[in-house]
Amino acid sequence: MQNTQKFVRGSSNTRSVITKERAISPLKYTVIKTDTQYYRYCDAMEELIESGPKNKSVRDEIELLKLLIEKYDAEHNGFDDADPIELLKTLMHEHNMKGVQLAKLLNVSEGLVSDMLNYRKGLSKDTIRILAQKFKLKQEAFNRPYGMKVVVSARFREV
Repeated sequence: MQNTQKFVRGSSNTRSVITKERAISPLKYTVIKTDTQYYRYCDAMEELIESGPKNKSVRDEIELLKLLIEKYDAEHNGFDDADPIELLKTLMHEHNMKGVQLAKLLNVSEGLVSDMLNYRKGLSKDTIRILAQKFKLKQEAFNRPYGMKVVVSARFREV
């Protein structure tokens, strides 16, 4: 697509019109409209964040991606009423993540991850922070009340 601009040069007696043509380059990032685009932008932002020193243009690019991602999240992700454990299970499924990988990410045992996913242990502050950072969500998505399963030892049960 070409954009033509006309400039007038000279005094009122001798005006000449100069036409300047310049190509409009396509935008690197646009408003997110699909899940595929959303994940592509998340990956791009993660790569930029994990890259070395950041100059002003890289910091601006990260900030723009953050705004676009947050806007899409606010419009498309109904995490307000979501159970944090169900949310975590869904995110793990979407990212093809197994319990072993989650345990490594959180630096906890696989048993603790199993207990968390089966409602026997709660999510700690550190766990919530790491999950929010990994999945690019606000901590509030994981920091809400949910029901726990109480496990009673067989020796304490009534016969």
